[in-house]
Amino acid sequence: MDTHRDSFDGDEEGAVRYAIALSLQDHNALTSHSTAQNPIEVENSGNEDDDLDNGPKCPPTPKKPTQLIDGNVKAPMTSHSLPVPQTTTSGIQSTGFSALGLDRKKMEEERLARLTKRKAPHDDEIPKRCPQRVKIDRQPGGIPLKTTADTSVGTKSPQLPYLKGVVRKTWASGYPRQDDIKIEEILQKDHLELAVLSSFQWDDEWLLSKIDTKKTKMICIAFASSDYQKEQMRANVPRDRIRFCFPPMMPAGSMHSKLQLLKFPNYLRLAIPTGNLVPYDWGETGIMENMVFLIDLPMTKDSANQLTMFGQELCYFLKASGLDENLINSLSKYDFSETNRYRFIHTIGQSHVGEGWQRTGYCGLGRAVKSLGLATASKVELDFVVASLGSVNTDLTSAIYNAAQGDNGLMEYEKRTAGGRKKAAQKTESSYHPDNFRIYFPSHETVSRSRGGKNNGGTICLQSKWWDSPTFPRELVHDCKSVRPGLLMHTKALFVRQYQNQSQTSWAYIGSANLSESAWGRLVKDRASGQPKLNCRNWECGVLIPMESQAVKSGWAAFENKIPIPMVVPGEAYGKANSKKPWLFLEA
Repeated sequence: MDTHRDSFDGDEEGAVRYAIALSLQDHNALTSHSTAQNPIEVENSGNEDDDLDNGPKCPPTPKKPTQLIDGNVKAPMTSHSLPVPQTTTSGIQSTGFSALGLDRKKMEEERLARLTKRKAPHDDEIPKRCPQRVKIDRQPGGIPLKTTADTSVGTKSPQLPYLKGVVRKTWASGYPRQDDIKIEEILQKDHLELAVLSSFQWDDEWLLSKIDTKKTKMICIAFASSDYQKEQMRANVPRDRIRFCFPPMMPAGSMHSKLQLLKFPNYLRLAIPTGNLVPYDWGETGIMENMVFLIDLPMTKDSANQLTMFGQELCYFLKASGLDENLINSLSKYDFSETNRYRFIHTIGQSHVGEGWQRTGYCGLGRAVKSLGLATASKVELDFVVASLGSVNTDLTSAIYNAAQGDNGLMEYEKRTAGGRKKAAQKTESSYHPDNFRIYFPSHETVSRSRGGKNNGGTICLQSKWWDSPTFPRELVHDCKSVRPGLLMHTKALFVRQYQNQSQTSWAYIGSANLSESAWGRLVKDRASGQPKLNCRNWECGVLIPMESQAVKSGWAAFENKIPIPMVVPGEAYGKANSKKPWLFLEA
């Protein structure tokens, strides 16, 4: 009997962890049960002036291995069984960073030597500022990749590549370049001074090939299964170059957000990808694609600079994550005015009461829609591309649909918690909108025929027990095929249009959140106060992107030249017709 098929208990990201292990066959280490997470924990270097200009105060994690029994990869012992660092032949536990030969003692000796030399003006190791004018690099199509103009402090309109914000697909090896970007073009390692990174999955060696730690300090917002693992992770990196921040975790859930704050001389690049910090999510194996939102924020001299709602929610999310307050405050040195057209969408992995529940999860999504003037009582079309599906039900799909209309979560909550005749009457209403809500998830056939085949579908997750549940909205599921034939998609994207091509404003969400309760939360009644409470398992983040100048464009044309549509639309509705079976990663 395959007991592991029941071990995830609806925890989609627990299933993802197991799928990744199956896909990568990462024979690393033994696992242990997750320990309770402490409140926010941030390393403190003692420097009260630490900020985006001076470096971090507060992490990459090792790859998350699964349990090894008799040399075979096994399922987690529980739905949230999590790893501890690898045990080496010497008996010393280590992380991926130590495997790269980053000897902590040696690095400290080198750092002290550099400090001693630093008085010499000819010292080659003194960090050098980039010249004010940088050579223009261009990819096919003439898209500039690097800053091209005078970037002196206070310049009102430096010609930064992504000053207004853009969405790109990730480059994929073997495919023509169009509307895509490589991670090297985002990170620009020769000029990068500080990188604040978060990810669900990490490839340490690969990441350090993209970032020059002699020039760039790193803050990695990461997951660790225990205090012991945190200490081991800290012990195996150079503390003056790489620091860790561990967000507080629910007993079950994942640090699933993907976020990059990249400091260059006199501007900040904000990147929100849908993929992790691993080579196949950035196209290097030519089997998987993702998407990324980018915007460049110039520095400002305005002492009264005010953060936009986007900036406020970004800071709210970073503060909840446990990032150093001085660093967060230093974001006010950058001009966020171009983000006013967007909204930062997040899920904070906690229980939220009071007014806090309206700021995060699907409640926060609805609030953001309304704040941009996109709320509507009319029907909308939803097309949601996902890489993972768990125990989805019509409560969740209804909540997401309502949020897309600008509802703060109370509409579905009140219907679900209503009693007596009122509840019976409301149950007769359509709760999941089968005619205008499409979930894009690949069929078994699509994965099998992909460029990487079944052996490379491990990060695309669904289990038969969830699919076969009578509450699973199979009628909504459409086959997910990339417009770049043969590629699998690890993309998470929601496209919202007016029903039947009415010419009203459309918008999209690009980010880390799949369609799951773990990713978007569930609104329940708080026993103590009787008021709504939002329970969220995961940490997620994304961006809401409205389409402009919609007067003459409707339907999919609304996204033309704004967001590259990654999938074939509308896709075959195989769930409703039962014409195909979905990709079931445990039964491939």
